Amino acid sequence: MHKVIDQAFAAALYTDGDEGLDTGASLLAADPTADEALRRRGEEFVRRAWERGWQPADLVRVVRRDLEPGHEQLLCSLITSEVAAYDRLPPRWQPQLDALDPAPYRAGDRFSGATATLELYRLLLRLPSIEPVGPAPGASFLVSQPHHHAEPRMLGRIRALLAKAEATGFPEEAEALSAKAQELMARHSIDEARLSAQGHDPDAPAACRIGVDAPYETAKAILLDAVAGANHCRAVWNGAYSFSTVVGFEPDLEVVELLYTSLLVQGTAAMTRAEAGQRAGGRKRTKTFRQSFLMAYASRLGQRLAETAQQVTAAEADGSLLPVLAARDVAVEAGADRMFPRTTTTRVRGATDYEGWEHGTAAADAAQVGAPGNPKNPKNPRPGLSRGTS
Repeated sequence: MHKVIDQAFAAALYTDGDEGLDTGASLLAADPTADEALRRRGEEFVRRAWERGWQPADLVRVVRRDLEPGHEQLLCSLITSEVAAYDRLPPRWQPQLDALDPAPYRAGDRFSGATATLELYRLLLRLPSIEPVGPAPGASFLVSQPHHHAEPRMLGRIRALLAKAEATGFPEEAEALSAKAQELMARHSIDEARLSAQGHDPDAPAACRIGVDAPYETAKAILLDAVAGANHCRAVWNGAYSFSTVVGFEPDLEVVELLYTSLLVQGTAAMTRAEAGQRAGGRKRTKTFRQSFLMAYASRLGQRLAETAQQVTAAEADGSLLPVLAARDVAVEAGADRMFPRTTTTRVRGATDYEGWEHGTAAADAAQVGAPGNPKNPKNPRPGLSRGTS
């Protein structure tokens, strides 16, 4: 143990305010021999975060939200060096590591660097335990192999369709492409259920976390909840740490993330275009327009996604498969209830901007499948969200 580090931590990590940080940073800045041990302590804090259920993307998200870019670079460096000690990583970790900021952290002077380090360590130390969505590095786990040779090809087709929907400037084309993608997703889920019925899929439901970032995070969480529900998954929102946990079977989890990301891109682009038209007419209430737009977009898409999933199921699933689909839905609900035994459903605050609601509803009709319907009352929409209480 390094005495200077212990003194610095006692001053900075277990107290609030800048005075303790300044004291700790001064101690560390005056002793260059502590640098290597200080970094090892940081790797230990990261490792403890894994044990409490956190994953790389989760840590980056909370540091990006609560601290500064320099802290994120320091964290990414710690994560990279910490995970290098493992022979293999849990599922879903490598894409998170690939997305880390590669820029090296550079402090202007030793005191500034020590201050940033202590601020980061204090945040990591105070993170609570959260529901794990997979094993931590170093734990024994089995890496499941795809059992359906057509799965990568199917996901490739879905990605290509969604990419085209995001890129096109024609709402009708985006609607057709997104509709086709949702149909493929629904058929893919049915194919997986059919394999399960034949005894080829012994897996239980799994879980993943998807970031739900500000601004307008409530509307984004509603959108993710709609996408999850239409694809045989369940989403539980943790607003405190800006993510939703999605519970479902592995093939469905990946398509939920794909579709949610694409619809969010499409919705944001449509909102920007609609807002530009409003501002050109002299309107200045940007925030209320955006909030109402995204709330309507999420609410309407929820209806249309559910309709598409029901239509595909009715057309593709024979009578012998319906009990299997029902059993998988029950397993997902049971898995979510085990992870979140104290989940509550919260009524969200209604949208107040009529024009934002109308534009958002129209954008949802353009982005997804089905005939346009009547907009809900923009003064009193009542979507609900499942929240975890951890």
